[in-house]
Amino acid sequence: MKLLIGFFLVLSILSQIVSAEVININTADASAFELLGGVGEGKAHAIVLYRAKYGEFKSINDLKRVSGIGDNIIEKNKEKLSLTEGVSTAP
Repeated sequence: MKLLIGFFLVLSILSQIVSAEVININTADASAFELLGGVGEGKAHAIVLYRAKYGEFKSINDLKRVSGIGDNIIEKNKEKLSLTEGVSTAP
């Protein structure tokens, strides 16, 4: 029983670490985008395809140019989105 409780404690801590991770929208792959709230597999791939076709994003708000990405998704994830590695950039 103690092992099971320990397992769930570690799992809880790891999920908090993953959810707090900041991603660079200009280098992230689809699996990184899927960690964002409101972004599933389809939207994640759409972001990567958009970036490949049109080049790097100049601002966080440029994500709204991707079909299915709007103000709500950006607002929900603004602390996790960055244009540079390891530094969150507000929209």
